[in-house]
Order: sequence, then C-alpha cells, then structure tokens
Amino acid sequence: MSRIRAAFHDPDGARYGIPTYWWRGAPPGYATRRQLTAAGLRPGGQPIAAQILWKGVGGTRAAYLYRLDLAAPKRTATPAQRRAIAAALLARRTCPTCRHVRPYYIPRSLGECLACAYPLEDAA
Repeated sequence: MSRIRAAFHDPDGARYGIPTYWWRGAPPGYATRRQLTAAGLRPGGQPIAAQILWKGVGGTRAAYLYRLDLAAPKRTATPAQRRAIAAALLARRTCPTCRHVRPYYIPRSLGECLACAYPLEDAA
C-alpha cells in the first residue's frame, strides 16, 4: 500500500497556489493531458485547474490536471490534410535517384536508397 503524503494535500490551494492532491487522490472531474487525449479531448485553452504532487526519482514530481467539463473535442485532420500527409510520407520513401518506392524511409544522410548508395554490396 502506498503512503499518502499530507504535505501534498491542499484542496483549497492555500499552500501551492492551485488545488493540490496526492497520487491518485484527485476528485472526479479532473484529468491529465494524457487522460484527455485518451478520451478524445484536449484542454482547449483552459488554465491548469489542479495538480498532483508525489515524491519521485530526482525529487518532487507534478502532474497537472484540467477540468473535464471545460475540455474540448480533439480536432481531426481534414481530408486534404490527410492526403498531404500521405503524399509527404510517400515522398520520404521514394528514392530521387532510381525513383523506386522503398518499404523504408530514405536516409537523409545518404540522400538516396541503400541500393543506389551502395551498388557494389547489392551485386555481391
């Protein structure tokens, strides 16, 4: 069983400036940014509503909480944006030398696919 640190229990925000709870001690209605993302939501410009503090490696750690009732739905990419992303990813796999579409991204350090960069190694 984990220890509850009374120093991190400040639901009024008198000590830390915003409501503060211990690990797994936040009331319902609050969520972290990752929890919002998993639920298909985003903070939507709202300020941090509360925080969770706990002792971790390297000192005190913090997770910021946002109110669920003020969270906005995540924005989705338009069909044109999806087409542009697909074209950009295809361009990353197309060799400029031989024009073949490879199953891997062309290394930026070489500027071409491995078959064009090292032609003697493929022949052996």
